Amino acid sequence: MPTTKDRTSRKRSASRPPRPFTLWREVLTAYAAPALMAGTAGVVTGQRDLAVAACTSIAGTSAVVAFLVGTWLRHGGQPRRWTTTAPRVALTAALVITVAGAAALLGWFTAQWLPAHTPIPATPWLERLRGDLPVSAALATAIVTLRWRSTATASPR
Repeated sequence: MPTTKDRTSRKRSASRPPRPFTLWREVLTAYAAPALMAGTAGVVTGQRDLAVAACTSIAGTSAVVAFLVGTWLRHGGQPRRWTTTAPRVALTAALVITVAGAAALLGWFTAQWLPAHTPIPATPWLERLRGDLPVSAALATAIVTLRWRSTATASPR
């Protein structure tokens, strides 16, 4: 095959504007992707708890975080000025650290504080939340922020 075909296809993809940021698609993807990947890993390795967590705490956290971060970034259709002018890496890092920190606190609260102060027993499932929540939140935040930012800077303001 001639090399001109490859260059032509690259030019077309480079000139094509990115798909618009649609929140429901981002949330659906944020749920489906980790559910499929972690669920498959749980089934293949025989870890039943991972297969269950894939569809509950891992994917659920990702979907909720994608919705919250996406809604906050869109800010009613008028994004905050600093979110569109700040460097992409700085914006993503700031949001990932903030959201993952909040998710880690929520995971700690659920796994440690609740069993110690309520009749809820400490279970291995609650302990999983200490890792599942911050990791899922960090990944979902990074992906949604980068995806939103690529569409926000490409669209006219």
